[in-house]
Amino acid sequence: MSTEYSYQEIDDYVRRCISLNDEEWNLWHDVLEKRSIKKKEHLLRAGEICRYEYYVIKGCLRSYYINDEGNEVNIMFPVEDWWVGDLISFTDRVPTSLYIEALEDSELWMINRENKERLFNQVPAFERMFRLMIQRSLAGFQNRLYATIAKSAEDRYRKFIKKYPYIPLRIPQHHIASYLGITPEFLSKIRRKIAESGEE
Repeated sequence: MSTEYSYQEIDDYVRRCISLNDEEWNLWHDVLEKRSIKKKEHLLRAGEICRYEYYVIKGCLRSYYINDEGNEVNIMFPVEDWWVGDLISFTDRVPTSLYIEALEDSELWMINRENKERLFNQVPAFERMFRLMIQRSLAGFQNRLYATIAKSAEDRYRKFIKKYPYIPLRIPQHHIASYLGITPEFLSKIRRKIAESGEE
């Protein structure tokens, strides 16, 4: 897999949030590091400290934890133009309880804590960009928590495929079932019901 990445995708992300001059763009590019990861390889495992935040150029990953029963519980499926990491572990330098695994061969940009602080100190606009990222992430988790409490499994699945229509085409169904908090068998029943109604 080539590691000669273009800055275009991540720069487009930045432009949607803030404006930079040439010197600031140069600093931004200077603090980024490149990484390629193979399918089934982990970026992070429980017990480690999350030392990077990752931007997905190409590929699909999953973030998950293992519950008290020993089952994997999926939290999110980062794909192109998404960020992934563990904010608490990254910020406070404490061990994570999360795993991040590649579901496809993936290409990433990454930034460590020291370089992120360097950005904040030299280009305060980046604080706005990362604050917007956190706000969107928290809103997403809040909506998911509400759906888990107030919505049926079928409603949660319908919302998932409506919001992320491309993701179910790229990941195994048992990972989606874990994300929704249901068994793969129950998800199959839901999908069959929707298919029979002609909606899927």
